[in-house]
Amino acid sequence: PPRRRSPAVRRGTSAQLPTTIWLPAPDDSADTPAGQVLPDWAMGKLRTEFTRTSGQRPAPLLRLAINDIRAGMDARSRCTPHRATDAGPEVNPGSSVILAELHPDTLPCAPLHSGYGPEERGAMDDGWPGFFHRAHRLLRADGLLLLATRQRRDAGQLTDPLGLLIATARTAGFRYLQHIAVVHGHAIEDRIAPAPPDATTPELIHSDLIVLSAVRAQ
Repeated sequence: PPRRRSPAVRRGTSAQLPTTIWLPAPDDSADTPAGQVLPDWAMGKLRTEFTRTSGQRPAPLLRLAINDIRAGMDARSRCTPHRATDAGPEVNPGSSVILAELHPDTLPCAPLHSGYGPEERGAMDDGWPGFFHRAHRLLRADGLLLLATRQRRDAGQLTDPLGLLIATARTAGFRYLQHIAVVHGHAIEDRIAPAPPDATTPELIHSDLIVLSAVRAQ
């Protein structure tokens, strides 16, 4: 299972990035509640893996549900704070862990525009570039941004937006740490019984969880 690494390890660039598969336990429900990207069992695992570290208090988790990227998206995004009862008072300002669940319809399927000129003042505040810059400002140094999303259907084919999202996040000051495939289904002997989260894409039985770390200039 993934573990939070120390800052010294995170700064290294020579290690191969890990890829992990999460499967539900036999008694976990494989259903994904409406409006969520991740099933409830994966949320419990996420809090265990990324908000609890040995010898430290549980970190607060800020959960965002993003359904569109039009101007003013922050005001429409549902925001839910998750804070353990034993977390104690906050000592440092800023968030330690942000989970953003990205609705597939909001995801980019073409290269993101990056040539902002004087006539496009304020354009960086809109869309995904603006989202990543705002998230970076909210996080403490070495804080984590977790992106939960899945492929969507365009012109009859599933499209994968992860490369564009990760490239945009890096531009905003994030380091890409890990990719987790969250399986929608149960393992039965040598096969997986699927439980697709969306009836319109029955062939899709996993969501993607991308782990990013906020980098601060020294």
